[in-house]
Amino acid sequence: MSCLPCCKSAVESPSYTKVKGKTRKVSAGRQTFKSIAAAMSIKTGSSRNRHINAEILKYGAAQNDVRVFTYEELAAATDNFSADCRIGEGGFGNVYKGYLKSIDQTVAVKQLNREGTQGTREFFAEVLMLSLVKHPNLVRLLGYCAEEDNRTLVYEYMSNGSLEDHLLDTGKDKEALDWQTRMKIAEGAARGLEYLHTGADSSVIYRDFKASNILLDDDFNPKLSDFGLAKLGPVEGTRQTRVLGTLGYCAPEYASAGQLSTKIDIYSFGVVFLEIITGRRVIDTARSTEEKNLIDWATPMFKDRMKFTLMADPLLKGNFPVKGLFQALAVAAMCLQEEPDTRPHMDDVVTALTHLTAQKHGEKDIAAESMKSAGHVESFRAKTSFEEQKC
Repeated sequence: MSCLPCCKSAVESPSYTKVKGKTRKVSAGRQTFKSIAAAMSIKTGSSRNRHINAEILKYGAAQNDVRVFTYEELAAATDNFSADCRIGEGGFGNVYKGYLKSIDQTVAVKQLNREGTQGTREFFAEVLMLSLVKHPNLVRLLGYCAEEDNRTLVYEYMSNGSLEDHLLDTGKDKEALDWQTRMKIAEGAARGLEYLHTGADSSVIYRDFKASNILLDDDFNPKLSDFGLAKLGPVEGTRQTRVLGTLGYCAPEYASAGQLSTKIDIYSFGVVFLEIITGRRVIDTARSTEEKNLIDWATPMFKDRMKFTLMADPLLKGNFPVKGLFQALAVAAMCLQEEPDTRPHMDDVVTALTHLTAQKHGEKDIAAESMKSAGHVESFRAKTSFEEQKC
């Protein structure tokens, strides 16, 4: 997927922000990731590791015991970063599956690109973010290596790959995700975002919520990964001229004007949730002109509930509760509102999804009854909280 172009540096954030009644203060002299990355680049060995630890403490107490690994350890774990061990690749580097004897654990090892400062910035952002946050729905950082020009991150291994693998890259040898599993993944991912927005010591804007960044364990429990673009608060209401993100997932106010708030993550969640419901990519050039952009295709259909069942992924073969489908589409529509102030907060989304995951497909419903009880998308738009809507 292509990324939005970069421009100049961001506008400075205000000194205070409020999140759910809590006021957080940030030092006016706090450095940017760019300046921290530059400072880290000129340090070596243990001095560099001490510098990383010192910077983490400036932002809050470390939540995870992140270890420092040697390059030799990681090379041995991945058969010298063999192509046979490679399980993924991205704009910042490749990911390898390996086994670390020192901790007796199978791991995922991300080796960042050595060229330029961007890899160093992403490296520090990942180490910082994943040292400060801890939640069942966030991937766990086990450690890192910063020897010389190496920038390598070590994560827990997620055996089922990404949501994209199972939802959008399905082949003949893969079984389609059932409705209940899809709702379970959506709820878990939403809980991860909710924690980032309101549960961590400092509010975090994820900025890169997409199917390929949602990893799945043996039981298809989701965990958010790849925090290289995340922004540590307070940043609510600021504007940035350097806009980063993945095409199709960025909220309109962020893509066009650099307006930054937690509501841009809500929009991105709406895009992914719609992908989960429909089985369609947000941008699919293989489809007809009218259907290339998922949001453009879905928007008029949101207004006609008689077409709601036509939006469900054909691979589900009708095996879903129609009432649940209607409610899921209503949640997606709310998250995709053009105006950020009209989008719900993530805790409201979690509340709605908790109701959806509690529904069992065996509780058979029929379309006519669902149309009466599930409510039209417009009725959701008129409410400020999902808790006011009966599920």
